[in-house]
Amino acid sequence: MSYEQKIKELGLQIPEPPEPVAAYVPAVKVGDFIYTSGQIPFVNGKLKFKGKVGEDLTEQEGYEAAKVCALNCLSVIKGQVGTLDNIERIVKVTGYVNSGQGFQMQPQVINGASELLGEIFGENGQHARAAVGVSELPIDAPVEIEMIVKIKS
Repeated sequence: MSYEQKIKELGLQIPEPPEPVAAYVPAVKVGDFIYTSGQIPFVNGKLKFKGKVGEDLTEQEGYEAAKVCALNCLSVIKGQVGTLDNIERIVKVTGYVNSGQGFQMQPQVINGASELLGEIFGENGQHARAAVGVSELPIDAPVEIEMIVKIKS
């Protein structure tokens, strides 16, 4: 089954790539790798989740926000390569969590992105990762995700 079919089977949809909120490009292709810029949980041009995880949002809401961020990363990758079936492997995911005072469950929040990628890409979705707690993110986003993927030669 293709990755595009798997996404449909999961009841998901890859959105249109979000517009950058500052002076950067959404992704850069270097050789067989694509590096995405950090993606926040935009849905139809609006922030779906807002605030600090562990303060304004629950861990579960942060997890859901991470899923949206991952889908947005996939949308900018698709914009670079035409179809997600051209992905060979998810190499690395870096996740930032806008964390309330004392919140220490960043890995569980970023699992939203990691587990979704595993569902879509199977073994090829297993990746290296960092989950970092931060005091603020742009426009009060709760989560930001960036990815490195290897594409088929």
